Amino acid sequence: MTTTAHRPPTAREDLVGALAELDPATAAARLAKPEAVEHTQRAHDHLFTDPGRLSPALRRALAARVAEQHGAPVLAQEHRRHDPVDLTVATADESVAALVRHADLLSLAPAVVTPDDVAALTAVGLDADGIVLLSQVVAVTAYEARLVTGLRLLAGHDDAATAAPAADLPARDKYAPDLAPGGLPVPRAYTREILGWLPWVEPIPAAQLTDEHRAAFAGKSDGAYFRLLARETAVLAARTQIDHAVFLTRVGLPRAERELAAAVTSKVNDCIFCASVHARKAAQLSRRPDDVDRLLAADVPRGPGWAPSDLSALSAGQDERWAAVIDLSAALAASPSRATAAHVDRLRALGLEPVELVDLVASVAFFSWANRLMLTLGEPHLPAGTPTPPADSPLLADSRVVAHSRPVAHSRPVADSRPVADSRVTDDSRATDTTGETR
Repeated sequence: MTTTAHRPPTAREDLVGALAELDPATAAARLAKPEAVEHTQRAHDHLFTDPGRLSPALRRALAARVAEQHGAPVLAQEHRRHDPVDLTVATADESVAALVRHADLLSLAPAVVTPDDVAALTAVGLDADGIVLLSQVVAVTAYEARLVTGLRLLAGHDDAATAAPAADLPARDKYAPDLAPGGLPVPRAYTREILGWLPWVEPIPAAQLTDEHRAAFAGKSDGAYFRLLARETAVLAARTQIDHAVFLTRVGLPRAERELAAAVTSKVNDCIFCASVHARKAAQLSRRPDDVDRLLAADVPRGPGWAPSDLSALSAGQDERWAAVIDLSAALAASPSRATAAHVDRLRALGLEPVELVDLVASVAFFSWANRLMLTLGEPHLPAGTPTPPADSPLLADSRVVAHSRPVAHSRPVADSRPVADSRVTDDSRATDTTGETR
């Protein structure tokens, strides 16, 4: 049998690897999935160089701020090398201040974002393409920050924790309306059942998708989620390739444990929709539905900014290996990361190889990206006809959601003198993606 030798990428070809300062074993393990390395770099390059409503200098400034919030100072320093906008000055402009406020929410408290928060972006002149671009800047930076942090741990760099910059987050709980648009019932508890998802920002209509758009999400459905992300076509194309390399290949961590890591990350970020899909896959692939349901039922206390205050319940009752996988996944998913060398040492003692550890980091990082998009660009719903649990249902204790006393209206964009095309918040129930494919 012949094997393919992969040339180690240069710093220009692999920024994440350069910032992580990889040891030989971890560097070799990453090259088991060269597509993930290549397309992570492509997503980065497109995101920070392609034209768009937000200038590259502003994108860099926002990314540097987000990287610091996620405990990745080396990534923040990299963005500052490119002469970004000085946000302390630029936020004197209310439109820039609004972008920073939204970026902070998306970065640190995505579960509390509401349709009104998204509509506020249209009020300062951001159209649908601009909203998706802003969302991707924050979400991709959260992904890269976890790759850098996790890979540095694997390479033996147990960096000291850094203080995250202060963010003025609103004092509110998770967004939880009584009903989804169109009167559809909403999920109140974590589940492995199939859920639907409705966008708050207008996706590209299916009839207007080009061959380039469709190629960017090849192998996925043409539901609302991917048609919305197709507004940043090149970033979506790279993302699709990363998804395939991390989750669908045979190399690395058992696929059930990759899906388990995705479900854990979704619990930390409080994304019921993503957790439903990937808990279902983890249960199917592992044939351990009771253990997966135990994870879903775990109560995660929330503090200011809806940040998880205690993650220990997530691994309670699991066997030694799954407990260790869950604990590292949860710690790395937190903002900023709480993962330490002790988490890595524990997994190594259980026999995990470098390629498996790299896969685990990549799985958590990818869903740190995916959750932020799913939570802040739309909302989940139950299939039509499903009864919504009453407010005093014991199921609510596990979902950690506080229902609003009334539905939150899907605000239309405020009129603006600048043209904002196709930016309305949509109530189009036909856009529901019920395929269960969220990546």
